[in-house]
Formats: sequence, C-alpha cells, structure tokens
Amino acid sequence: MIGPLMPSPIGHALGGVAAVWSADLVVPRPRERGRLLLVYIALAAAPDLDLFVPGGHRMATHSLFAMLLVFMIAAAVTGQVTRWRTATLCAAAYGSHLLLDWLGADNMPPRGIQLFWPISGRWFISNLDIFRETARQHFLTPAIIRQNAIAVAQEIAIMAPIVALLWWARRRTAKLRIWN
Repeated sequence: MIGPLMPSPIGHALGGVAAVWSADLVVPRPRERGRLLLVYIALAAAPDLDLFVPGGHRMATHSLFAMLLVFMIAAAVTGQVTRWRTATLCAAAYGSHLLLDWLGADNMPPRGIQLFWPISGRWFISNLDIFRETARQHFLTPAIIRQNAIAVAQEIAIMAPIVALLWWARRRTAKLRIWN
C-alpha cells in the first residue's frame, strides 16, 4: 500500500521558494534573481521521487544525508566550490521538503521521515500536524478529491502569505541597494 503524502507538491514548491527567498535576504545576489527559481522548486519536490521505489518513501531521500548530497552535487555542478551560495540555496530548497514533511500530519505507520538515515532508522515527526495528509490512492474519487483540495487550500493559506511577504521584502531590499 502506498502511504499518504504529507504536504502536496504545491505546498513543497511554496516551501522551497520561501526557503530560498529567506536565504536570499541574508546573502543577496541581485544578478541571479529568478534564474534558478525553477531548479529550487524542483529540488523542493525532489525527495518525493522515492515514491517510484516500492517501500522506500520517506526514507533515504527524506534525510539530512540526501540534503548534504544535494549540496555537494550543486557545488560541483555550479563550479562554486569556493563560493557556496548556490549550493547552499539548493540544499535549503531540498531541506524545506524535510521540514514541511516533519511538520505534516502522518497517520500511517511508520509515522514521519527517516531524518538521520543511514545512521539511524528512527522515524521523526513533530506531531504538530500543520499540514494535512494528501492521498494518492483512489485519486479521482469525490472523497479523495475533497481531501486533497482542502489540504492544498490549507497549504496555500499558510505558505502564500509567507512567500508574498518574502517577495515584498526582497523587492524592498533590492530597491534599497540600488539607492545606496
């Protein structure tokens, strides 16, 4: 049986944007603005690629080890081994997925994610249930459509104001840098 997703891909995409734009406020780089946003969004959703591995969901790809691997690959691919900014943003986008899943509801045992895989097989979940479960089985039935629509609406209600505030703050700080 395939278990539930914690946040949906929409929630994870918004989480990835929020993570990257938060980091961008700390260490801005105006000439990169927007160029890699789709890459960051893809990285925020990437841990759920383990859905294609039977019995492997929320394990290896949902770990800090995988986030570190993303960081190392991004540093090698971008050639910015001495300037870690792009690699750090890639890891932050990927890590946002882990955070949102940790904050999500998960009623199917084992509950949570294997955050410290391969060092530990322990499962971690916050029990805050900030994000509802979304379902993949019987996807086109009225009950599942309703469940997923409510979950996505809640994710947008939580994440969209955060992303909007970060967008505004980034624009504001960019204008301030121009005038200084």
